[in-house]
Amino acid sequence: MTPLKLSIVVCSYDQAAYLRQALHSLATQRDLRPGELEVLVIDGGSTDGSVEIIREFEKHFAYSVSEPDRGQTHALRKGFDRATGDIQGWLCSDDVLEPNTAREVLDYFHSHPAARFVYGDATFIDQNGRSIRRKKEIPFNSFIWRYDHNYIPQPSTFWRKNLYEEVGGLDESFDVAMDGDLWARFLQRARPEHIRKPLSCFRLQPQQKTQMLREEHDKMHQRYCARLGRSFAHPAQRKAAFVVAKTWRVGCKLATGCYW
Repeated sequence: MTPLKLSIVVCSYDQAAYLRQALHSLATQRDLRPGELEVLVIDGGSTDGSVEIIREFEKHFAYSVSEPDRGQTHALRKGFDRATGDIQGWLCSDDVLEPNTAREVLDYFHSHPAARFVYGDATFIDQNGRSIRRKKEIPFNSFIWRYDHNYIPQPSTFWRKNLYEEVGGLDESFDVAMDGDLWARFLQRARPEHIRKPLSCFRLQPQQKTQMLREEHDKMHQRYCARLGRSFAHPAQRKAAFVVAKTWRVGCKLATGCYW
């Protein structure tokens, strides 16, 4: 079977406090053969010491740049435009990959040639990198995903390059929830598969965009879910759908042991 290559794009801007941990997690991936992992670091012109940290790890990268950009989504698009791997994913500079993630992902796509879009579990960590709890997930359910929330953990999600190209890549009109919008367009062409292993660590910290812009994030979720077909327009209908989806999700997590 033809060897596969995994491309990881790292986006960063003034995240020196966490960037070294993110890059170290990529530089120390285990059990890889030469050429199996391609790392592209796109920094938005940081002035907080990030550039010096990037230079420490440059020998592990296929490409790196530090220059002003139009925001996170534009930075990611720049990286994916240069990526040459068959499989793709991205890592925000405050998150980290588990040591065996690249190997796990490449092996999964090798053994599941029909898979186009996969996600794993994650671990929540605090500002200091200490584990808080495991984020165990359920197999994909469209109703739950649309009406409860986007539960596919971005740093634990990977896809085939041709799928990304088919949907036109990331949409720069999304400054938040750009991952959910990309998943929504993937879902029009492929059903995600779930790997029941932790593939990344997701850092909870005060400056995290998802937490700071929660209301905007929720609005964007409704926007991209509308692409998947009929949505409930009336607030009472949406609330009822949310209650059903939340109850269903909790039941699925209980049944599959996600809470322990």
